[in-house]
Amino acid sequence: MNQDEQFMSQALREAEKALRAGEVPCGCVVVKEGRIIARGWNQVEKLKDATAHAEMIALTAAEAALGDWRLEGCTVYVTKEPCPMCAGALVHCRPERVVYGMPDPKGGACGGWINLLDSNPPLNHRCPTQGGVLHELCAEQFCSFFREARRAAKERRVERSGLNEEGHEESSAD
Repeated sequence: MNQDEQFMSQALREAEKALRAGEVPCGCVVVKEGRIIARGWNQVEKLKDATAHAEMIALTAAEAALGDWRLEGCTVYVTKEPCPMCAGALVHCRPERVVYGMPDPKGGACGGWINLLDSNPPLNHRCPTQGGVLHELCAEQFCSFFREARRAAKERRVERSGLNEEGHEESSAD
């Protein structure tokens, strides 16, 4: 296992915390000089805060650890390609690199949908990205989360409607 895979596996551990808490399973770690200086996992529901993405939590913790908002010399590892909000924060924090697991062609902002980290014209900082690290493991976490969420939503709809799963009215025993 190479260094990127080792740190992505740590981000996956953070994503597991989100999964156990019923959050979208995204995890993030920030690394400087070969050691993790910050960790984060999605806590949007827990904190009732739309900005509580794994990246935002990890970036804030890394800034505190370094005593500076500039994350120069740091690499950010995240299990899913960052969204525009998180990519914007990454641009401003100026990490050396961003490594992600699962691409997001519909909403990713590191090359999936758009690329804010290497935009033209450039923003105040350009940041090299690498996607696809432990892609299958990251994607499976997301897919299983949303598969379970759809199943639970279907059960709730069926329960509220008084119909069985085939769409037939439940019969009551007299």
